[in-house]
Amino acid sequence: MTKAIPPAVCDAVLAALPDLSGKPWLALSGGRTNRLWRVGRAVIKCHDPDAATPLFPNDAGAEARALYQLAPSGLAPALLAVGQGWLAYAHVAGPMWSGDSSPVARALHRLHGHDPQGYRQLPSGSAAILAQGIAIAGECRGSLPPPPADPGIPALDRPALIHGDAVPGNIVMGDAGPVLIDWQCPAAGDPAEDLAIFLSPAMQWLYRGQLPDAGLVAQTLSAYPDKSVADRYLALAPLFRWRMAAHCLWKAERGAPDYAQAMRLELQQ
Repeated sequence: MTKAIPPAVCDAVLAALPDLSGKPWLALSGGRTNRLWRVGRAVIKCHDPDAATPLFPNDAGAEARALYQLAPSGLAPALLAVGQGWLAYAHVAGPMWSGDSSPVARALHRLHGHDPQGYRQLPSGSAAILAQGIAIAGECRGSLPPPPADPGIPALDRPALIHGDAVPGNIVMGDAGPVLIDWQCPAAGDPAEDLAIFLSPAMQWLYRGQLPDAGLVAQTLSAYPDKSVADRYLALAPLFRWRMAAHCLWKAERGAPDYAQAMRLELQQ
């Protein structure tokens, strides 16, 4: 075990999951918000209460709820135990997503059919996205280009359950298909939000070092079974990208220098 593991967390995990006793705690790379370890059959996740951003919450309780609800569908790993500031879930074997995005699009569509009751309510529609982006930019010292004009897209009448952080690094290609991890941002909101975050140039570059080309965007949208959601994403995409650029500026000014380049890439697309 490493010194970075809080002793109280280690004791609580082993009390809840005694079969992990004696197993090495292997730090996992890739997470940009919380600390994670692989311990035998489990992943142990410690949530950092100070890591939330205006765009991405870091809600441990919401993550536990999502895992409990969605694990039977195969869309999320099984929840094994929950404690103060930590949770344990079943390790999912497989690589991070890369390549064909069609399975991801279909998995997101399946997710969007689940009950969103009990999760935070995320405002939808072009005015709300624009207002959120302006609010984030208002917390920054630097400036962005003027935001796009509001196209007048109305809010959804019936929100869906969304992941809220469907970046490439949060999609594991398991034996039965994509499994979504890092559920600290779920919401009742617009399914187009998940498509926007997955297709974000900034997020694609930060997590896999590549930008989404027109082929990836077309492949994702054509594979998503509900054309109305794909069309809604296209109509809202300029606002989603400007809001993401504001998020990247916010992060860059708070000690994450790679987000400065991510912001520039988001604005170039």
